[in-house]
Amino acid sequence: MPLTKNFKIVVEYDGSPFSGWQRQTDKITVQGEIERALGRILNQAIGISGSGRTDAGVHAFAQVANFHADTTMGPDDLKKGVNSLIKHPIVIRQCCQVDENFHARYSAISKEYHYVILNRPDPCAIGRLYQWHVRQPLDVKKMNECCRAITGTFDFKAFENTGSPRSSSVRTVFFSHVSLKKPDQLIFKITANGFLRCMVRNIVGTIVQAGLNRLTAKEFTAILGAKDRTKAGIAAPAHGLFLKKVTYS
Repeated sequence: MPLTKNFKIVVEYDGSPFSGWQRQTDKITVQGEIERALGRILNQAIGISGSGRTDAGVHAFAQVANFHADTTMGPDDLKKGVNSLIKHPIVIRQCCQVDENFHARYSAISKEYHYVILNRPDPCAIGRLYQWHVRQPLDVKKMNECCRAITGTFDFKAFENTGSPRSSSVRTVFFSHVSLKKPDQLIFKITANGFLRCMVRNIVGTIVQAGLNRLTAKEFTAILGAKDRTKAGIAAPAHGLFLKKVTYS
């Protein structure tokens, strides 16, 4: 007799062809494609819960989700089945059975995002969907002064787009840093206990202004304190953003 099991999956996907993570009735989404495959395999309606929503064009190395199913199937067979059915750039990297109380979103204690910037006069032909091309030279030292300003517990309302599913805009950033990955490529890394809608992209867009010497660290700190989205910079393009890791206790 089938038993109700709680499964945790770790998902890698290229966000380029998707209208984001969240299921939508008339668009192709990551959540929708996985649910459709699981429904075919298990012959029952499956709803998966993700650790968070990624916007259209955002990628993930390790998005985490969980779902409940009445089945005798094991995690390995489910993983193989989903990967064989999905034709879009989605891969289930891990699948395991977890405690009934585990929830991909509410059990998470931190998330890590990476944002990649190509910093040179010429754009690239290969890899253009995975980094933001900024032509003018960026001052990494000044960008990191801004990173230090957001490390800690603050109200991040200035970097929040409308429509965030939250009760508070206060978040704790554990780590924030910009480094040279290659001579012409920068990577911004940030780890926090949670993120508001478009928070990372809005932070990156504003930090880049500091890197272009259009904003000082003091002015950046004032933007954070003002809690006013209109005072911050533009949102960095979605295609440079990657969900790198979700951590659980």
